[in-house]
Amino acid sequence: MYRVIQWATGTVGRQAIAAVAAHPEMELVGCYVTSPAKVGRDAGELAGIDALGVAATDDIAALCAMPADCVIHAPLPSARAGADPGLDLEVICRLLAAGKNVITVVGYVNPKVAGAEVVARLEAACAAGGTSIHGTGLHPGALAEVLPLVLSPLNTRIDSIVVNEAEQWGAYPSPQIVFDMMGMGKTSEEFQASQVRTKPWMDGLFTEAIQLIADGLGATLERVESRLDIELAESDFEIAAGPVARNTVVAQRFTWEGIVAGQARIVQRCVYRAAAHVAPHWGPVHGVNVRIEGRPGIEVTVGPDVLARGVVATAAHAVHSVPAVVAAAPGIRTALDLPLVTARYAMRPRRG
Repeated sequence: MYRVIQWATGTVGRQAIAAVAAHPEMELVGCYVTSPAKVGRDAGELAGIDALGVAATDDIAALCAMPADCVIHAPLPSARAGADPGLDLEVICRLLAAGKNVITVVGYVNPKVAGAEVVARLEAACAAGGTSIHGTGLHPGALAEVLPLVLSPLNTRIDSIVVNEAEQWGAYPSPQIVFDMMGMGKTSEEFQASQVRTKPWMDGLFTEAIQLIADGLGATLERVESRLDIELAESDFEIAAGPVARNTVVAQRFTWEGIVAGQARIVQRCVYRAAAHVAPHWGPVHGVNVRIEGRPGIEVTVGPDVLARGVVATAAHAVHSVPAVVAAAPGIRTALDLPLVTARYAMRPRRG
């Protein structure tokens, strides 16, 4: 039985709690929360399922001392949100040194991109605790780099790999996420100012994904070039999160191009819209498309509701990774280091 601690109970964390509770080889033994209002509440209640007999806590020291095999670390990324950009790394290293394997969804899918200092801190913590760390997610994560690598052996020649993600936030009811975090509804000047912290964080995430693909293919990545395009609203309109004013940001297109042999050979692109009708020239409104150009070439589309399904998928991949990460040798373990992660027991008969 794998003893699991859930770290944070936001949208991904709640799904992870439910997935752990449903897994026949896992037991939730601890739950960390940041909100004082959640302290003492049952983790199952927080996840919208039956009570699990696990009280949520904000006592990090108590969780570090608790016997557990793995922590599923799923807070809002500190590099993008909150007062301390380095908090995630500090917490992850503390957990690793305390003997807890860590699966995180805030990044670190390929930590070497973050530099030698970050790698050294993670490896030292892993050595102290005899533990491993694995970064996962959806995009970056399973769709950004794992799926292209899984599809790659079907080709004898690969000319390029392009991953396109498209999401629209019109039905998402949270002003904090849509306006404050995503930057929709801001003036061009306000949006550019908000990117001082967000853009470098996203550049790092997608550079990790591109480097992982290059490493998996044995290709030499020379550099990653990035650009950001925005579209402004032509008129006022309303979405679930609130009103959007004319001449404010309603669509964003992030592009990262991995340069191999002087050409853009590994491309990751994200298109975010405040509503389905804006920026139609930027292609599909929903979904993730993975296209490998080569011989013979292959294309796979996942969707259409990436935003809604993605929360469940992100949590599921983290939970299903637990056995592989716990069994792995101590240290940083990327998708290239682990065996194929499958949804073990997901096809078992349903109860009731």
